Amino acid sequence: MKRIIYPGTFDPIHYGHIDIAKRASKLFDEVYMCVSDNQHKNPLFSHDERVEMIEECTRDLENVSAFSNPNNLVVKFAQDKGAVAIIRGLRHVSDFELEFQMANVNHGINSEVSTILMVSNEKFLHLNSSIIRELAEYNTDLSKFVPKNVEERLMKKLKGL
Repeated sequence: MKRIIYPGTFDPIHYGHIDIAKRASKLFDEVYMCVSDNQHKNPLFSHDERVEMIEECTRDLENVSAFSNPNNLVVKFAQDKGAVAIIRGLRHVSDFELEFQMANVNHGINSEVSTILMVSNEKFLHLNSSIIRELAEYNTDLSKFVPKNVEERLMKKLKGL
């Protein structure tokens, strides 16, 4: 059984993330979406909220599951879950430098876990969670960027409900 880890902050999950998960689900027996921390980001949603949103958005993908991974390296999470690889989406050439560096560091920690870089669908190259949160603050229609359940949660969160 080939299992892959798809890590990210997913704050919030958007159509670009979902596209990578769908494509990975066709290539691997199991895809574990891993909500992880990023020291450079201040998330709006808790780990549990992000896991719930992922579960709602990937409900139709039988081999995709969501997990929380607070305070742990993704490569360690992958090792603990018996994954053969970590998958990351590439939107722009500028993403490659950081992903290449992370892949090499992860390989140094555990050479049994490979890194796969998947080029994002051109429809989603412009998407990132920070932009979506900013658009939401201006009460913008987000239906092109996120599923309805995510948009509703985002608007509630920003209104303090």
